[in-house]
Amino acid sequence: MDNFKKLAKNLVNYSCRIKKGEKVLIEQKEIDPEFVVSLIKEIHKVGAYPFVVNLNEIISRQLLLGTDETYAKLKTKYMLPMMQDMDAYIGLMGSNNIFEISDVPAKQKSLNNMYYHKPVHFQERVNNTKWVLLRWPNMSMAQNANMSTDAFEEIFFNVCTLNYRKMDKAMDNLVSLMQKTDKVKLISPNTSLTFSIKGQPAIKCSGQNNIPDGEVFAGPIKYSINGVISYNIPTIYDGIRFDNVTLTIKDGKIINASSYNNTVKLNQILDTDDGSRYFGEFAIGVNPFITMPILDILFDEKMCGSFHFTPGGCYDESFNGNKSAIHWDMVLCQLPEYGGGEIYFDDVLIRKDGIFVVEELKCLNPEMLV
Repeated sequence: MDNFKKLAKNLVNYSCRIKKGEKVLIEQKEIDPEFVVSLIKEIHKVGAYPFVVNLNEIISRQLLLGTDETYAKLKTKYMLPMMQDMDAYIGLMGSNNIFEISDVPAKQKSLNNMYYHKPVHFQERVNNTKWVLLRWPNMSMAQNANMSTDAFEEIFFNVCTLNYRKMDKAMDNLVSLMQKTDKVKLISPNTSLTFSIKGQPAIKCSGQNNIPDGEVFAGPIKYSINGVISYNIPTIYDGIRFDNVTLTIKDGKIINASSYNNTVKLNQILDTDDGSRYFGEFAIGVNPFITMPILDILFDEKMCGSFHFTPGGCYDESFNGNKSAIHWDMVLCQLPEYGGGEIYFDDVLIRKDGIFVVEELKCLNPEMLV
């Protein structure tokens, strides 16, 4: 219970900075009710007002199966005003089966993303509330990590109660360097990619929107991207697993896409709309406690020694003009056990095999953040 109280306090006071009189929407799916109670108590302590929406993954799947354009728009009609009236949003997401919606047709998922998730969450929540998303540990996540439940929970709470204030300060040098950088080059096995981030704001993510957290991102210049990237971390999208995704990019657009196990579905998702074959985010992961993938993107995209390069819509904070209903964070880890690799800023090597090598960035190496 001490872990529950510490995490709840961090979410309320650090991540969302909730103040007296503010309204807080909590959406929770498959979460230990004792933690939700701890969170409500912490919100009450600051004199704010919690509102709780209870979700269930099996019920959510059935609703998704019946989704058409009319239903998705009706959900937005009723849920958007609620989101617009909130000062803060805390999303608590657990899952007993990460493949629960794998058999939902792509059409229903696309309609839900386009007409509900995009306006309510990707636009209104992201841009107009203080928000944070949290994944919840359970036996399913431990199984995906090939760990016992007890061992995984210990790692989970180490990751989620990390000293994010210390990480936040350490990120300042990387933010400064990225904002001075024009050309980025990424080299790894089967990967050689170049693009520009010139003039783009670099945004640090240090526990204020996601828990776990630990990345600095920028929107790549839309048409500047050229080369090939081969992601070595499995990725889940709409309940479907994709391994060894390889993308060939010319002038910003994905012209060829393959996956070891799901090439057809991969291309269906990338054909969602006009922006889904362009990119919205380049981010460098630095969380020292996340050293292996667990098939949960909120964890995997923060792996120390990794970066992610994201097909789909960009964030307003580092806007590059690309709009899409999808935002698919795909991860490539450059630690030696994953094949190594380099990141260059304006032809200067800044990270090799997952370790920062320039003096001003060594404060972000794992031993400096634990």
